[in-house]
Amino acid sequence: MTTFRQIALASLAAPLAFGLAACGSEPTDGEAPEGEPVENVAAPEGTQWVDTVTVTEADGYRLGNPDAPIKLIEYGSLTCGACANFATTGMEPLKEKYVASGRVSYELRNQIHNAFDLTLARLVRCGAPESFHPLSEQVWLNLGAVLEGAQANQQALESAMQQAEDQRFVAVAEAAGFLDFFAARGVSRDQARQCLSDADSIEAIANNSDKQSQELNVTGTPSFIINGRNVGTQSWATLEPMLQNAGAR
Repeated sequence: MTTFRQIALASLAAPLAFGLAACGSEPTDGEAPEGEPVENVAAPEGTQWVDTVTVTEADGYRLGNPDAPIKLIEYGSLTCGACANFATTGMEPLKEKYVASGRVSYELRNQIHNAFDLTLARLVRCGAPESFHPLSEQVWLNLGAVLEGAQANQQALESAMQQAEDQRFVAVAEAAGFLDFFAARGVSRDQARQCLSDADSIEAIANNSDKQSQELNVTGTPSFIINGRNVGTQSWATLEPMLQNAGAR
């Protein structure tokens, strides 16, 4: 059975914990690559690197200079407390000090842990590529409220999982309060329903997550890859020195 089928048929009765520990595994240590200091790279005239988004072949959303000498990838779960903590503590300095300089690009890829994750991962893709990062950050910065809504109506959620595939995640989003959350942030309810009724795109997100996690040995979130090297699950306090060691200093 594919990952999508497993998630689509799974129960949503298990509670979602909102903690700061790495989600899906114990925190791991990784050795960061070493590099010489790299120079700032100016963005094209009239643009800023922090506003530049590229969708990659791996279905990641790369923020910043596509040719940055230091490439950072995060595998994050939108229902993960540790990922929310990273967004709260690290996202602003990561963008302002590193991405804006053109030295570091930051690519976010979703790792899917459950049906809520999968629903949210489709919703943050529901607008222009430039909205992916702000919407993801909004989920993380409001994660307590998001998860509270996701657990509030178990009977409706269980009923949602019995729907046909093209309506299942629409019903999950409705029951969990996700449609209202995203409508308040620029994704209309009709737009969200259209996105969530596209079963093929949702299946692709789930199966990409599973395939890449296995290939790259991503066992928890948030996990980071710096210039192709998996450095494991990190906080901003431990990740920043790794970026500097790689040359962003």
